[in-house]
Amino acid sequence: MGTTADARRIAVLGGAGGIGRAVVADLVLAGHEVVVLDLAVSLDRHKPAAPGIEVDILSEPSVTVAMEALADRWPSVDGFVNLAGYGRPVEPLAETASEQFDDIVAGNLRGTFLATKAILPMMADQGSIVLIASGLAQFVRPGHGAYAAAKAGVIALAKTFALECAPRVRVNTVAPGLVQTAFLTGGTGRSEETDESSVPVEALLATIPLQRHATPEDIAGPIRFLLELSSAFMTGQVLWVNGGSYMP
Repeated sequence: MGTTADARRIAVLGGAGGIGRAVVADLVLAGHEVVVLDLAVSLDRHKPAAPGIEVDILSEPSVTVAMEALADRWPSVDGFVNLAGYGRPVEPLAETASEQFDDIVAGNLRGTFLATKAILPMMADQGSIVLIASGLAQFVRPGHGAYAAAKAGVIALAKTFALECAPRVRVNTVAPGLVQTAFLTGGTGRSEETDESSVPVEALLATIPLQRHATPEDIAGPIRFLLELSSAFMTGQVLWVNGGSYMP
């Protein structure tokens, strides 16, 4: 449990999802004050261990209203995590409909831009923003072209924000590999979480040196590290958390 002096106000976008719930639980256990921002259906399905605010990152007005609600709750924000995103279906890029491509980019890249831009005026000095990319952003695999492109864009966004917001606010990225959550079936807010996985899990496990997929808790630790002052001299960086399947 962190001390009162160490406690920070941290907003977690996508905090009702598989990784999000682990992040929220980890932050609360460490003594931080947390607010969860997520879709109404996700907040209903998985009651977070922290107060919730409804938001739809596909809608700029919704993002604006949610940030206004957050500002009503807190005078400033010390940390912000953006876990919102989705990646189905898996299909060749040449066969991907333009509408599907646009949807994946909107949910992963445009939404990240909107949310980060909206929360920046609320960030306290020495605040920390953690954006979530994917190993696919660099370690590209067939069938994930739109998602990989969007997540590569998230890394570029994070580096640009890091340069433009320094020294007041730090911005870093966590890029997970295969994590066993509802994301594999489409995402907490976009599936019933009982659908068949959209990726060949067993085949991918064979490529991971640590011989297992990640748990949400494996991702929560690196995220908390980047939010806390232990990482105070890090900005514009990417933490690849993938069991050794990709080593840049």
